[in-house]
Amino acid sequence: MEKLDKLKSITEKDALLINGGHVLQGEISISGAKNSALPIIAAALLGNSPSIIKNVPYLLDIFTILKVISHLGVKVEFKDNEVYIDPRNLNNYIAPYELVKKMRASILVMGPLLAKLGKARIALPGGCAIGSRPVDLHLSGFELLGAEVHVDQGYIEAQVDKFIGNYIYLDIPSVGATENLMMAASLAEGETTIENAAREPEIVDLANFLKKMGAKIKGDGTDIIYIEGVKNLKGVSCHRVIPDRIEGGTYMIAGAITKGDIVLQNIDSMFLHAVIVKLRKMGVTVKEGDNCIRVSSKQRPLAIDVKTLPYPGFPTDLQAQMMAFLSTADGISIITETIFDNRFMHVGELERMGADIRTEGHSAIIRGVSHLSGAEVSAHDLRGGAALIIAGLFADGITKINDIYHMDR
Repeated sequence: MEKLDKLKSITEKDALLINGGHVLQGEISISGAKNSALPIIAAALLGNSPSIIKNVPYLLDIFTILKVISHLGVKVEFKDNEVYIDPRNLNNYIAPYELVKKMRASILVMGPLLAKLGKARIALPGGCAIGSRPVDLHLSGFELLGAEVHVDQGYIEAQVDKFIGNYIYLDIPSVGATENLMMAASLAEGETTIENAAREPEIVDLANFLKKMGAKIKGDGTDIIYIEGVKNLKGVSCHRVIPDRIEGGTYMIAGAITKGDIVLQNIDSMFLHAVIVKLRKMGVTVKEGDNCIRVSSKQRPLAIDVKTLPYPGFPTDLQAQMMAFLSTADGISIITETIFDNRFMHVGELERMGADIRTEGHSAIIRGVSHLSGAEVSAHDLRGGAALIIAGLFADGITKINDIYHMDR
C-alpha cells in the first residue's frame, strides 16, 4: 500500500466549464459514502489492532481526516479505495486548527481520543458555511458520560478518567453527535442510552463497524440506541463502506433534468425512497433493481413541494440539487428547509442562470421556467455546487462554475 504522506493531493481546480444541452445516458457505479467513511475512520482509533476499510471514496475530506489521525500518531495507508489504519501508536490528543478548519467532521475524533487517551484538545471545526451546526450536543453528551469540557481560545478541551454509561437525550437527531457518542459509549463502563438518535444509514454502517470491533450496540437505525460498554475493541480485518446515497440521488436528478436514461450501479434504493417518491411525482420514470436504479425522463417535470427532514425524510443534502431541477418544472414549487438555517446560498447563482426563485425565511418559492442559460457562477458549498452542475447540464450554452474546491471535498 502507498503511504499517506506520499500520496498526490487532489487538484483544486479554479473553475469547471459545462457545455449544456446534452442528454445523459449510460451506467455509473456509485462510490462509497463519504458521510459513512469519515466516522468509521475515526472509530478505527478505538481498536487495539489495525483495521482495513474498503470502498472509501477518493475525496479531499477523506484526506483531511486521514491527515488528522496521522497527526495523532496513527499509521495510515490509502490505495485503491482501501484504507489501512493502525492505531497502536496513538499518542497525541491534539487536533490542530490548520487541519480541523477544513472540515467539521474532524470533531469525530474527539470521542475516540477521550475513550482511549482520557483527554482531547480539538480546534473548533470548519467546513461548508451552510448555517449553524453547533457541537454543543457532542459536548453535553460527553459531559453526561463523565467528561469535563470547556472551550478556550478556539479549542475544545476535555478530559475524563473513564466514561460512565448514562442516559442521553439529543434535542435534535444530530448525525455527528449520535456517531461521536456511540463511539465514546462503546468503551464506557455500563450502559448508555441515546434517545432521539439519528437514524441515517450511515449511523447503521458505523454501528456495524463497531460491532465487528466487539462493541455491543442495539437499536441502530431507530431513534433509541443502546450501547453496553466493553473493556476493549479490536481492529476489523475488512469492512466495506455503504454506497453514497447523496451521490446516487445527485446522479438521478442529473439524468432526469437532461431527459436522459441512466443506470446507477452499487446503490440501495431503500436509502433513497423519499427521493424516488418525489421524482416519480414529477413524472420521472424510476425503476428499482437488485443493487441498481434506472432513471429516465422524456417530458418537462411537474412542480411539487419538498420539505427536508431527518432520515427517512427528504435529505437536506439533496435540497439544492432538487431546487435546480424544480427550476425547470411546469408550475410553482415550494422547498422548505428544516435542517440548516443558511442553505439557500445557491439561489442567487441559479437566478443568474435564469431561474425564478423567491425566498421567504426557510422556504423557497420556485416558478419553473422552460429554459436556463449558461452563466458564470460560484459554488458556495458542496451541495450548492452540485446544483449548479445540474443546472449547467440543462442550460443553453456554457456555464462556468468558480470555487469548485467545495466539490473536491
